Amino acid sequence: MSAIENFDAHTPMMQQYLKLKAQHPEILLFYRMGDFYELFYDDAKRASQLLDISLTKRGASAGEPIPMAGIPYHAVENYLAKLVNQGESVAICEQIGDPATSKGPVERKVVRIVTPGTISDEALLQERQDNLLAAIWQDSKGFGYATLDISSGRFRLSEPADRETMAAELQRTNPAELLYAEDFAEMSLIEGRRGLRRRPLWEFEIDTARQQLNLQFGTRDLVGFGVENAPRGLCAAGCLLQYAKDTQRTTLPHIRSITMEREQDSIIMDAATRRNLEITQNLAGGAENTLASVLDCTVTPMGSRMLKRWLHMPVRDTRVLLERQQTIGALQDFTAELQPVLRQVGDLERILARLALRTARPRDLARMRHAFQQLPELRAQLETVDSAPVQALREKMGEFAELRDLLERAIIDTPPVLVRDGGVIASGY
Repeated sequence: MSAIENFDAHTPMMQQYLKLKAQHPEILLFYRMGDFYELFYDDAKRASQLLDISLTKRGASAGEPIPMAGIPYHAVENYLAKLVNQGESVAICEQIGDPATSKGPVERKVVRIVTPGTISDEALLQERQDNLLAAIWQDSKGFGYATLDISSGRFRLSEPADRETMAAELQRTNPAELLYAEDFAEMSLIEGRRGLRRRPLWEFEIDTARQQLNLQFGTRDLVGFGVENAPRGLCAAGCLLQYAKDTQRTTLPHIRSITMEREQDSIIMDAATRRNLEITQNLAGGAENTLASVLDCTVTPMGSRMLKRWLHMPVRDTRVLLERQQTIGALQDFTAELQPVLRQVGDLERILARLALRTARPRDLARMRHAFQQLPELRAQLETVDSAPVQALREKMGEFAELRDLLERAIIDTPPVLVRDGGVIASGY
């Protein structure tokens, strides 16, 4: 940005903006000013094209008019959704100081970074589709690949042996955002993908990765997760975890384990085969008339996402296959009774993730309360199902009576969208 070259000539407010922008040079900066988020200079020009909003000018600083574009703060989620869908990332800068006591510009700081692969907000996510952040690493022995669904905490790694296998993994997982090393040699493998992010080499160092992962899981080593001898996968996982922490600006307590995905555990399909099978995406890029659209009769978003993962990774273990088949067979006679109850559970998985990330909203608490209210009925209906796996699941299923009671007493029946709107806590609590 040429404005930085003459920094001292700018007004104090623009100096503050330029300092914050210098910390996030490659992404858009939403700079809070009153009831609007403003964008300046090149960011304003990009945003006006990406969002189809007006590009104006704000006075002058350093003797030059300042290109500017703005959006109302109360509509920010709609604009973020548009940007994320185009593979863009945004740093959200809020006023944290008191205007009444501030000398000069009100103190501001970046409080969160919204990227395509790290979103957890309900308004920004496709509810029946996984939203994955991924990282890719390569050395002379092959590839390392890691994926994280931050909205559920599901963390996976693998070590594709060659280019063809790596291409198939990218086709299967279809990440919303992909991190790669600055010296990545196989750029033709990832060119044209959405949400590409170039990262420095040191973020992929194996020792740093082991340290990061052990710290995250509270362990001394990674043997218990079965990933200790997967150095390339760990390099990718370490970079991915560091990026997630940097963007969320908080701890990630819901990420408690990591799983190794091995090629021999599932049916091998190359990228072209996956594409032509139209498992979740047809050849035109849509979701109509795909295998998933035909089979998906699930009533919860969680179930829909799991079904799609199963379709994309058909297992070869006959024990697992038989257990699934027998369980589904046992549940078929109870579909009419179970589906109405399950439909009321909603997307508990993502609500819990937002609670862990401290981004939950009042209505998330109301939905969690409503989900917990269904659990006694669900457990009662499962009691008569003649299936050992179902009964094992039922035994593990808690009813969370104390938490349900707390939410029933503390949160009003229909809370507002945001805490700042007030009226969340029930009268008399």
